[in-house]
Amino acid sequence: MSGKSTRRVAEAARQAGLEIEILTMPASTRTAEEAAQACGCATAQIVKSLIFERSGDGALVLLLIPGDRQADLAAVAEAIGGTPARADAKRVRDETGFAIGGVAPLGHKRPLPVFMHEELLRHPQVWAAAGAPNAVFAVDPARLRQAVGAALLAG
Repeated sequence: MSGKSTRRVAEAARQAGLEIEILTMPASTRTAEEAAQACGCATAQIVKSLIFERSGDGALVLLLIPGDRQADLAAVAEAIGGTPARADAKRVRDETGFAIGGVAPLGHKRPLPVFMHEELLRHPQVWAAAGAPNAVFAVDPARLRQAVGAALLAG
C-alpha cells in the first residue's frame, strides 16, 4: 500500500474499528466491472462511492451504491433533502482528497453525510475503493455502514 490517500483510508478504518487490508491490484479497479473482475466477486458486491452536490445549499453527499445499480435520483432527492447533481471532479478531489474512480467510503478530508443502498447489506462481504484507482478493500457491509454512519437508501 502506498500513497497518502490509501494511508488516510487505512487510518480512518483503524479509527472506526474496521480491520481491513488494502490491496493494490495490478489492473485498474476504477469501474465497478473492472473492480469485480479484479476482486473475483459479483458486480453487485462492489461499493460505488458517488459524490453528489445537493441543490439548495450545494453541500456534498456520499452515496454508497451497489456496482450493478444506478442511483435512483428521485429516492436520493427525498433522502438528502434536495435534488442531487454530480459534483465537479475538481471539487470532489479538493473536498474529499480522492479522485473520481478512487473515492473511498471513508477517510475523506471533510465529513460528508453518507447514504448506503440497502442492497449492499444483502452480501456477507463487499469491496470498496481505497483511495486510488487500483486500491480496494473487502468489508462486511453492516460494519461499513456503522463505521461511516450511513443512513439507508431503499431500493
